[in-house]
Amino acid sequence: MGKRAASLSLDLDNKWSYMKNNGSDNWNEFQSYLDIFVPYVLELLKELDLKLTFFVVGQDAEFEKNHKYLKMIADEGHEIGNHSFKHETFLHLYTKEELQVEIEKAHTAIKKVTGRDCKGFRGPGFTWSQELFEVLEEKGYCYDSSTFPTIIGPLARMYYFKTSKLTDEQKKERKELFGKLSDGFMKLRPYFWTLKNNRRLYEVPVTTMPLFRLPIHMTYLVYLSAISEQLAFFYLKCAIYLCKLTRTSPHFLIHPTDLLGGDMVSGMEFFPGMQIAGHKKAAFFKKVIGIFSRHFTLVSMDGFVNGILKTNKKEVNINSKPIL
Repeated sequence: MGKRAASLSLDLDNKWSYMKNNGSDNWNEFQSYLDIFVPYVLELLKELDLKLTFFVVGQDAEFEKNHKYLKMIADEGHEIGNHSFKHETFLHLYTKEELQVEIEKAHTAIKKVTGRDCKGFRGPGFTWSQELFEVLEEKGYCYDSSTFPTIIGPLARMYYFKTSKLTDEQKKERKELFGKLSDGFMKLRPYFWTLKNNRRLYEVPVTTMPLFRLPIHMTYLVYLSAISEQLAFFYLKCAIYLCKLTRTSPHFLIHPTDLLGGDMVSGMEFFPGMQIAGHKKAAFFKKVIGIFSRHFTLVSMDGFVNGILKTNKKEVNINSKPIL
């Protein structure tokens, strides 16, 4: 029997979006590190022979200075996904009409630059709503990947608020950032949301450790590596063992800050892990991917979704209330 598939994605959050979510006053100057990060990560992915899904923020596609770099991603054969237009981490507060504008505006801007129609979506900060899923299905999207089944979302949010410059009003808007405690009990394996009139949308959760529901995305591994690389690798191997034990095909999430070091980008000192040099993060990432590749076949999200819908239909859980 061959190896199960594991899907990979990268949320292409730009420097301005991190500044915005940290409460920085000058975030709307739209500072960018795409000119540094995109060539860097594409070379790294080519070295590792990896194809993954880049979730692009529509606002970045509006600026001509970014066009070259966004097109490079598509030209290298990576899937392009929609990560909203304004990258606001409270999409659950949007009306359906506001969501329609947000999704369409991002979709149009991204397609104009990359030449690609987005078929997948991820909400910033793992925020989602039933109205969002309806908008995506009506737009013809194949899948969503906004759910994050972890029990530590509220703790992560508390820490984030404590270290940010957000006002009380901004914190109130972001009260579901990183998810609610109840999100920790949602299903880990892919399933269908059942929408109005028996329509459906496929959901690919960002995988957390089976049973314990702790994060296993790259940002959390980088955090652990700052304490001890041995601890990070032990933690990852435990997560992989539990994924295989429970027949969970993991979806592994990456962010630019997982690969960029403070020696490569200035003004990001507020974000955890930026004290680690870029070359050390790259070496750590290669080791993480090496461990994953020994146990799984690594694919982009569109490759995973197309494959599982065609060959593993029996593993798709059709459920409008994905609670264990």
